[in-house]
Parts: sequence; structure tokens; C-alpha cells
Amino acid sequence: MMTGAQAMVKCLEAEGAEILFGYPGAAICPFYDAMFDSSLRHVLVRSEQNAAHMASGYARSSGRPGVCVATSGPGATNLITGIATAYMDSIPIVAITGQVNLEQLGRDVFQEADVTGACESFTKHSYLVKSAKELPRVFREAFHVAATGRPGPVLIDVPQDVQEQVLEDFSYPQRADIPGYKPKTAGHPLQIKRAAQAIREASRPVICCGGGVVLAGAREEIAALAEKTGIPIVSTMMGLGVMPMDSPVYLGMIGKFGRPYANRAMVEADLILLCGARVGDRAIAVPHQIAEQAKILHIDVDPAEIGKNMRVDIPIVGDVKQVLAALTEQAAPCDCAPWVSRVLEYKRKAVPRGEDREDYVEPRSFIRALSKIMDEDAILTADPGQSQIWAAINFTQKEGRFLTSGGLGTMGYALPAALGAKLAKPRRQVVAVCGDGAFQMSLCELATVCACNVPLKMIVMDNRRLGMVRELQNQHYAGRHVATHMGGNPDFVALCEAYGIPAALAENNAQALSLAEKMLKSPRPFVLVCRVDPDTPSV
Repeated sequence: MMTGAQAMVKCLEAEGAEILFGYPGAAICPFYDAMFDSSLRHVLVRSEQNAAHMASGYARSSGRPGVCVATSGPGATNLITGIATAYMDSIPIVAITGQVNLEQLGRDVFQEADVTGACESFTKHSYLVKSAKELPRVFREAFHVAATGRPGPVLIDVPQDVQEQVLEDFSYPQRADIPGYKPKTAGHPLQIKRAAQAIREASRPVICCGGGVVLAGAREEIAALAEKTGIPIVSTMMGLGVMPMDSPVYLGMIGKFGRPYANRAMVEADLILLCGARVGDRAIAVPHQIAEQAKILHIDVDPAEIGKNMRVDIPIVGDVKQVLAALTEQAAPCDCAPWVSRVLEYKRKAVPRGEDREDYVEPRSFIRALSKIMDEDAILTADPGQSQIWAAINFTQKEGRFLTSGGLGTMGYALPAALGAKLAKPRRQVVAVCGDGAFQMSLCELATVCACNVPLKMIVMDNRRLGMVRELQNQHYAGRHVATHMGGNPDFVALCEAYGIPAALAENNAQALSLAEKMLKSPRPFVLVCRVDPDTPSV
């Protein structure tokens, strides 16, 4: 015999969960009490939203679903932004929330909130558990749904009295059997054959990698296809890291803030192989124009994504890793040598923007220099805004990972996601790049960094502005700057030192690089604050 709360712990142990990110409260207290006697490690966050971001960083680095926990009412609603962030980027997390007693549901009692209803549009699935007997099945299904097909967040809402119910017989299912949920993994053989034929006939082909290639662990498969066919590769922001950025066949990131030569290759191509990419507006602003002049081959595990934003000639529904392997077997070398020479010449002639300065830290050139002194398998996280663009364009990634909030663009993501990644991969360098605005949305987690005793490295780009919004005001609103001046910013160095975290201020590129070398060698957490010119553009 055991309580529902004890069964929840047993379920997590059966799933191989190691770390939970959360914040307790009355409605989830039975579960926390049950954890006392378990092997689970709990990381106490300072804000529930960051628990979801930490679970996201953990999942993206470990390849397993991350787990976050919160109490009912405000604890659960604070998780919502983090859940939506994971949903937009297809990150597998399992969010566990406490809920008021079953008999109190719908009575607006203290700390009641319909969190399953609130999250309906941005979870893969959600459960309101009404009996302790359901818990083993629900947990097994939740982890299965989160990690299979197109990954994403799953919510389990457990009333307090369900956690306290007695479960006489605990048996954890070996497999999840969910009627109607059978993700298709193998692509249709006829469609793969058509795709191979299209590659043979193309003279200006391009492979476009999205985040789905990263999530599927298909790095080797995409490289094998490119090597066999000779087709050059571009990526969306979420696809960064699929190919080493110094690879001779890799052209760079496409999109509004991408490489001009990568965008040019997409515009001039006669065949585009979209692999695990949703073709959002930041990647391709006017998709129908490209679809008019190129044959589009789209591979995605989620059939809803194929054709949603761009007309598709050859759709292939299936796991990107499996489909690419099958396609490589049938594909032949493509007669596109003149085309490859042309696009590589575009790349060769491109001049990086941003030069070292003596009066400020020039962030673009600094990040290029930073990437040269970091480990090849390092993990870099970046907050949305200018920091995201500076990092995405200028960080020369090789064998590591680039983690950011690409779909929802959630400020404050980088620091907690970096902590989750560091706990998943403690031997890897992990560096978070934050703007001063985004940093202040999650700096409370500096306490969590200290409590976890992990040598996380953080860089704050301090331009005293909400830089990207200010750029928009310059471009579209006649330079009328409203609510984008960060008046009242603290002394970040003194603030970090108050947490017991070493910190330093760099006022030019020479100082920044020297301090970055010191930061990376430090066995402790470290915050490098870079004074940046407010007028520095994103690209």
C-alpha cells in the first residue's frame, strides 16, 4: 500500500527521472513529503516560470523529458509561460501541478485555477487526475506523449486529496497504449522514391534544417545526405548546431536576421529540402514566393506542419532521422557543382559585421572571439532580443548546442535554461548570453545557481536599452523611443557579488576577451558584464 503521492514518486523513478525543478506549496505538499525518502534530486527555483525553463534546458541537453513541479493557483499559472515556450519549440517536458481537493473544484476556493483549461492550446496533452489508481497509467502516458512524435510539454494536474488517497496495488505499465495516438515514424516509400528522383533532377538544390533535425538526433544523417549528394545546407535559428558552422557545405542561418548569402541561396534554389522546419515568418518572410520558383520537399514528423506555411510538392510524414537515412540510401550525387561553387563564393565574399572597439564592447566581434576560446562541445544559451541575434549569427558552433526561445521569444529564458543544461551535462562548458533587460527577468535564479554549486558562466550585454524594440522604434516609428530606456539598472557586478558570485565589468573588447578567458577557467560561477553601445545594431 502507498499514497498517491508516493505512487507519483515511484512513477518518476520508473521513468528514470533524476532531477525535478520546482517550488512547493500546500496543494503539492504530499508529493514533496513523499520525495523525502526517494532518490530524486529537487532543485528549488525562485520563480515557477524558471522551473519550466530549467526543465527545457535539461531536456534539450539530455535528450530526456525534463520535469517541473508547482503548486496550485499562482504556482501553476506561473508555469504557463514556460510551458508555452516549450510547446513552441517542441521541447519534451512533464509539468506536475498540485490542485485543490476534488470536491472543491469549480468553487473558486483558495489558490484554485483551471490550469488544464488554461494550457489547453499549448500542451500536447493534459491530465486532471481524479483517482490515485490512474496515476501509473497517466505518468506512463505523459512521458510517452512528451517524448514521441513531435515532442512537447504534457501537464499532469493532481488534486491534493488524490495525492493523499491510498493505492493498494502499484504496478507501473511497461508501455503506453493510447487509442488514436500512433505517431508515424517511417516515411512513405513512394514519397521517398519521389524525393530521391527530385534530387537527381535538381541543379540548384538546398537542404534547410530546422529544430526537428536537432530534436530527432539526426545530425549524422543530414551530414551523410549532404556528403552523398553534394547539396549545401542552411538552417533556421532552431536548427543551429546541426552542422559545424565552419563546415564547407554549411552556408549559415536563414531568415530576417540570417546570413544574406544563405537567404540568397534559398531564393535562387530550384529544390528545397525542408527538414523538420515549420517555415515561420522569421525564417522565410514570404514563403509563397520561394515556393513559386522551387520544388519543395518537406519532411516532418507532424503532418500538421507540412504545407501549413508553404506549398509543398513532395510531403513526407515521418521521423526525420529515419526518413533521411532511407533517402540517403536511394539518393545519388547531384549534378550541381556549378551551383555549389556559386553559393560558396557568396559565403566567401561576405564580410563579418562589427569590429573591436576601445570605448565599448562590440558584441558581434566579441562573440566571434569568444567562440574561438570555448570548448568545441560547449552549450551556449541566449535570450531573445539583440543578444539572441548577436549569438546566433556570430557564435561559431562546432560540436555543441545553441539553446534559445525561438518560437515564443521568451525573455529571461537563457539563465534558467543554461542551469538546466549544466545539470544535464555537468562536464560541458555552459554559457548564457543575456541582455540587461532579460537578465533582470530571471536574475533571482542566481540564488539557485549558488545553491546548486555549479560553475555556470553568464554574460550580460548591458546597453541600458531594450535594444531590439528600440531598433523597431527607429525603423518604423520615426525614432520615437517609448519605454525602451532601462533607467534604474543596478550595478550588476555589485549585485552578483551580493549573491557571492564573482563578476567583472568589461568596457572594451580587449577587456572583454581577457575577462572571458578568466571566466572560462574559473571553477566557480562567473558573470561578465559587457558595456555595449546602445546604437549597436542586431546585424
